[in-house]
Formats: sequence, structure tokens, C-alpha cells
Amino acid sequence: MRFRWNLIVMERVTKSVGLLLAGGMMASLLNACNGGSQLPEIGSGVWRVGIELPGGELPVTLEMVAGADGMQASFINGRERVGVPVVNYSPERVELDFPAFNNRMVLSLDGGEVTGQLDLTKRGYRQHMPVTAQSDLEYRFLEATDPQIEVTGRWEVVFVDEEGNETPAIAEFDQQDGIIHGTFLTPTGDYRYLAGNVHGNELRLSTFDGAHAFLFSATMLADGSLSGDFWSGTRWHETWTASRNFDARLPDAFEATKLAGEEPRIRFSFPDLDGNPVSLDDPQFRNKVVLVTLAGTWCPNCADEAEFLGPYYRANKDRGLAVIGLLFEHFDDFETAARQGKRWREKHGIEFDLLIAGVSDKAEASRQLPFLDRVRAYPTMLFIGRDGTVRKIHTGFAGPGTGEHYRRFQTEFNQLMGQLLNEAG
Repeated sequence: MRFRWNLIVMERVTKSVGLLLAGGMMASLLNACNGGSQLPEIGSGVWRVGIELPGGELPVTLEMVAGADGMQASFINGRERVGVPVVNYSPERVELDFPAFNNRMVLSLDGGEVTGQLDLTKRGYRQHMPVTAQSDLEYRFLEATDPQIEVTGRWEVVFVDEEGNETPAIAEFDQQDGIIHGTFLTPTGDYRYLAGNVHGNELRLSTFDGAHAFLFSATMLADGSLSGDFWSGTRWHETWTASRNFDARLPDAFEATKLAGEEPRIRFSFPDLDGNPVSLDDPQFRNKVVLVTLAGTWCPNCADEAEFLGPYYRANKDRGLAVIGLLFEHFDDFETAARQGKRWREKHGIEFDLLIAGVSDKAEASRQLPFLDRVRAYPTMLFIGRDGTVRKIHTGFAGPGTGEHYRRFQTEFNQLMGQLLNEAG
């Protein structure tokens, strides 16, 4: 009987081992069918995400890392890494939320492919863009490049919108073989960190930072100039031309916006994020140097400015510095705008006053602020001395992606603020 029992046990063990071996062979077969990779799922690693715009595919690198607090995600644009504030994850679906911008990207597993949609909030509507994603692909536009041109340096640029309006700009490019980084500066701000490829006589650049989806392309012509297209999301399109000019300069940002009249003192009153009215005449601003900045939670240049102003305010508030952010939002109702403002305040660690000043329309903002000749850009910063008079107005913001332009602004800003803070009240 014992011998027969041992035979039964051996038979069952043999069958179990056979099933395990068969299962392993099946998994190997499935993996082979998938190019040798693991069974399809959305997981940790580097992903090449392609966002479909009318002007073509906008690629961006997505890195996902599993940690103790769940899945973490970042979008990478060359030298920039943008952390995703909220990640809702499962192996079959991941939601990447940017609450401060009210934007979202959703990726889902469908038949072994990862597809999805990017939703961007604009004033009065939302943009919807199809998205695809592939794992373990670290290249931007092209895996292999054969650059026939060299574009490193400074270029004098003109953008032309579909109504024929022209905007001057400067391009700063750094090309290493077929890889290119750079940005564009305009009189109202910059296009932040761009990354891409050069192949043949063409260049392509892109960025996605949670707020904007930018796609640039251009061809070098026989005379050495560049001619191309720019797409922002699904609706905004411009053409652009550029010629190499290492001495190209933009107009002085301290000279673009003026006071509308001769009176150097300004007045306004807007509600803070809790609905309480705040005015420059309030005692908390008396005998202080006040920076008033026109901004919006949807504005990448404003985000760069907030990251700059936050530490400066904390370091100098005891010297008599006050900062007021006037937010012009995509939303007409106060509650929604204030909710966005609170998210933005939390994202950037803002400790100074934020007020809801109106909607993100420059003509409407100009009516809300009649002491300015007009509102040209978000952000715009007003420097007010301890005596309550406006000393300077700075239009736009050249952020850290602009290199030496950002460092030059820091130097000018620190010199001006040093003079104002050292003045007697």
C-alpha cells in the first residue's frame, strides 16, 4: 500500500511540474509575441508619449517610478523635469492630473497598445488631443538622425499669426549632433524648455509641461534662413522665419508698458481667495515696497515668475516687502477661479496675497486696470516704492529656460529692489 501511495504522489507531482513547465512555455511564447517584453501593462519606466496636433505628432518623454507612496510621474523636456502633482494608477490605466491648470492626460491599455487623451482647459472651451505611448523609447522625434545643418546660436525670429499679425522674437538653440535644445523669447515671455531633433535640413522641437503643448518645425533654406510652423494645442497656429543674428535683441521689457496718466499712484480693490476685499490703501501695505504682478494660474511664464518671487518674498518680507498677485483666470465665476488660485498657491508655496482680478482677456484686464495704457502680457510686474508711487513696470518674464536672459533679469531685478528697499519710508 505504501508503494502504491508513493506512485500516486509521484504521478501528481509530475503532472504539477508539467503544468508549471507548460505555463512557463506559454508565458515565454506570449512574451515572444510581444517582442520579448513582459506582458503588456502600464508601469515603471521611460515612455515616449505622442500627442496628436493638427501640425503633427508632439513627442514628450514620460518617466514613471513606483515608490512607497505609489506611482510617481514626470514629463521631461530636455533639461526640464515637470513632476505630475496627482497620479491615479493601475496597470491598465493611469490618470495624470495637473490640478493647478485643470488639465489631465489619461493613458489606457487597449489590446496591447497604450492610448489615451490629453485635455487642456482654455477660456470658454477645452481642447482634446489623442495620445499614444510606447515604453522603453527614450528618443524624442527620431531614433536615428542625420543632421546636415548646424543651428547652434542666436536667431532673429518673426512669428506671423493667421491674421497676418507679426511678433518679433529671439531663438536660442544648442545643437549636439542630432539633438537640439532651446527656446524662443518674445516681448511678452518665453516658450520655456524645448527639446527635439535635427535631421537632414529640418529641425523639430516640442514641449509639454502640464499647461501647454507646443510643437515647432522648420526647414533651413538655401540662404541659411529658417522657415517653419508653430502649433500650440489644437487651435493656435503661426508661421515663423529666422535668420542667424548673434546681436539680436528684444525691446526693453521695462519700457513696454506705461501708466495711462500722469498720476504715479495707482488704486485697485479685488477679492482675495476667500472673498475678502483687498486694496493698496489697506494699512498692511503702508510704508512698504509693493510688487504687483498680473498673472494667471494657466500661464507657464507666470509659474516661473511665482517660483522666482516666492523665495525672494520670504527672504525680504521683514525688510518691508509686500507682493500682490492679481489673477486673471479662464473662469468667469469667482468660486472656480478662487479654487484654481488655491491650487496654484499650494503648488508654488506662495505666501503673499493672491487676488481674483478678472478673466484672462487682455482687453478686459485693461478695463479692470485703467491706470495702465493697456495690458500686453501675463505676467506684468509693477514696482511701487514706499511712498506709494509706481517706479517701474516690467512686461513679460524670461524664465530659467532662457539662460543668460534669465540671469540678466535677476541682476536688474535685484539692483532695482535693493534701491527701493533701502529707501527711507
